[in-house]
Amino acid sequence: MNRIKEVLKDKGISQTWLAEKMGKSYPTINEYARNKRQPSLQDLYKIAEILQVNAKDLLVDKNNTGK
Repeated sequence: MNRIKEVLKDKGISQTWLAEKMGKSYPTINEYARNKRQPSLQDLYKIAEILQVNAKDLLVDKNNTGK
């Protein structure tokens, strides 16, 4: 699970903008944001760099999910 959608919203950044910066299609970024598909580790680090956050900030802590 990732927090890409939440981080984008917090920063006021669109999925379309991130797709352009990543060189990926909007549907791919949308699938990442909706947790339908998980980015590769390389892509996760690239997203973190673009959004200027720590890669850990894009991940959900399994111990705090309430499950």
